[in-house]
Amino acid sequence: MSSQVVIGFGPAGAATARLLAEKGHSVRVITRSGRTPEPGIEHVKANAADGRSLIEAARGATAIHHCAAPPLHRWATEWAPLTAAACAAAEETGAVLVMLGNLYGYGPVGGPMTEELPLAATGTKGRVRARAWEHARSLHEQGRIKAVEVRAGDFFGPTVTDGGHLAGRVMPALLRGKAVSTLGDPNAPHSWTYLPDVAEAMVEVAGEERAWGRAWHCPTQPPLSVREMVDLLAAEAGTSPVAVRGLPPAVLGLGALFSPLLRELKEVRYQFDRPFVVDSRAYEAEFTTRATPLEEQVKATVDWWRQREGAAR
Repeated sequence: MSSQVVIGFGPAGAATARLLAEKGHSVRVITRSGRTPEPGIEHVKANAADGRSLIEAARGATAIHHCAAPPLHRWATEWAPLTAAACAAAEETGAVLVMLGNLYGYGPVGGPMTEELPLAATGTKGRVRARAWEHARSLHEQGRIKAVEVRAGDFFGPTVTDGGHLAGRVMPALLRGKAVSTLGDPNAPHSWTYLPDVAEAMVEVAGEERAWGRAWHCPTQPPLSVREMVDLLAAEAGTSPVAVRGLPPAVLGLGALFSPLLRELKEVRYQFDRPFVVDSRAYEAEFTTRATPLEEQVKATVDWWRQREGAAR
């Protein structure tokens, strides 16, 4: 098996690192703080935005999985250095660069999102994500690096506690049978990408040369609205029915005065107010990873949150 590097140890980075270790790879995780080693995983304290530091940490690796993500309010200043350092490490070491992307780069669209859509976002966060991939793809086309991007919808599943509709703002209340609130229209169809499927896709494309040089949408189940997902989760938890309320724009505007996260989400509010649908058929036509059955996603998520909430009491 090979040596592989994972940048970042949030939910996606941790899931990717642990899956690689399960498959027998030697894994080195790069974070600012470092962590205690775990089976098959070495944790290295380094600044991933520092090209020289990252190059040294990545020597000998066959793949670099770029899963780091600064807080939303720092994207404008921190994404470009992270991407530049990851590309420099890929060029110096010869490792394939596997970038974890999202859907912000497309901007508002009128139908399901495919990889063929232009990266037409005009907002800061969308342009930052678009430029990151455009930079890596340009270097790939020049023959300087090998690069591929896996784009995911809103993360959903065990260990996902921040961001999205179905994480820390929803699950604790739902488990207690209390009403939940959500951004935008709770009845709008929305794609939810299950976190373990993200890790599976990241690992798969790293070893598939025919995947390199383009972006792929992570396998994702057909869209369901927030209301439909809450109904499924509450039924699994045995707390049905749970009321779902959309937060009025005025409430969000007031909250944005005090919350950096809500201020940043104003730019991508369109994702919550209208259908936001991922088409992952291109990936599924080429590779073996498939979206986990919805019933398994729901059960695993409820089980994980029950355990977490029980341990916190």
